Amino acid sequence: MGRRLRYQVAVSLDGFIAGPNGEFDWIVMDPSIDFAALYKEFDTAVMGRKTYEVVTAQGGHGAMPGLDVVVFSRTLPAATYPGVRIVNDDPRKVVAALKSKPGRDIWLYGGGALFRLLLDAGLVDTVEVAVVPVLLGAGIPILPAGGVTKLILSDQKTLPASGIVALSYSVPGGVGPIPRIRYVKAPKVQPKKRTRSVRKRAPVRKGLQTRRRR
Repeated sequence: MGRRLRYQVAVSLDGFIAGPNGEFDWIVMDPSIDFAALYKEFDTAVMGRKTYEVVTAQGGHGAMPGLDVVVFSRTLPAATYPGVRIVNDDPRKVVAALKSKPGRDIWLYGGGALFRLLLDAGLVDTVEVAVVPVLLGAGIPILPAGGVTKLILSDQKTLPASGIVALSYSVPGGVGPIPRIRYVKAPKVQPKKRTRSVRKRAPVRKGLQTRRRR
């Protein structure tokens, strides 16, 4: 069984993965999301040039902890940095080769154009979105226009603190197993306070409380 290519991304309620200029400051953080556990599910991440430029705008070459990052671009020159490789090859051939190798799942980090290309090529196995309760009104859509793909809901979780709804879908014909949402921490169960029961003493007759002195 090969590795899965999983498109996992935050999306606004009106279907955008970033603002008009690539903004992502609308993505709220939720304390119940275990990012360390999420990263451990993957060993490779693939992304397009626009997503890469948004990531590197924060500094560095876009390395992600514990992951080998592959960036697809037709304009950036091919290059290799610690943990990051920029390639000019056909993403479909590169991803197909990655999926045939042993390892953990592959994170399709973005963006929408790369998602459409790989989805149409039959290489995407899951679509996992964290729906953030915000309406951007404009921005970069989760998926450019194209053909219809029906998905199968496999898991869902609601995060009350932020209002985020995490949804996990499998793509028919994709590599198994069925994707589950494992990066959300289980809510802490508060221990019930033990109440001390007060035992009522039966009334004692006055005559039995006194003893005769001899």
